[in-house]
Amino acid sequence: MKTKQMIIMIPLLTLLGCAGQRPDTLGIQSGQLAACPDSPNCVSSVDSRESHSIEPIAGSLSRIKVAISAMDRVNIVEEQDNYLYAEFTSRLMGYVDDVEFLADPANNQVHVRSASRLGHSDMGVNRQRIEAIRSAVSN
Repeated sequence: MKTKQMIIMIPLLTLLGCAGQRPDTLGIQSGQLAACPDSPNCVSSVDSRESHSIEPIAGSLSRIKVAISAMDRVNIVEEQDNYLYAEFTSRLMGYVDDVEFLADPANNQVHVRSASRLGHSDMGVNRQRIEAIRSAVSN
C-alpha cells in the first residue's frame, strides 16, 4: 500500500512545485511595471530590449479584465483602479506566469508585463498570451 501511495504522491508533489513563489517585484514601482529579467521568458511594454519589448494594449483596463476572465486557467489576484494582476497556470505542468496591467488613461493604453516564474525559456508563451489579449480587446 505504501508503494502505491508514493507512486501517486511523487508526481503530485512535483506538479505542485511548478507553481513557484509569487515574486516580490510585482506591482507598480516608481509609477510603472518592473523591468523583465535577463531570461527570455518575459515581455513588457516598458522594456526597450527587442527580445522583451511588446507594445502596450490600446484600450481600458476594464476591457482587459473582461478578455482575461474569459480565458482558461486564469486567477485575478489583485485589482485596483489603474492596476490588474493575474496568474495564468499552464495546463500540463502547472507552471504559473505572472501577468500585470497598468492603465495609462491619458494615452488610452494599458502597459503590460507577462513573465514566467520558473525556467529560462517560455517558448514564446508570454508574448502569444499578450497578443491574444490584445486581439480580444480590439474586437
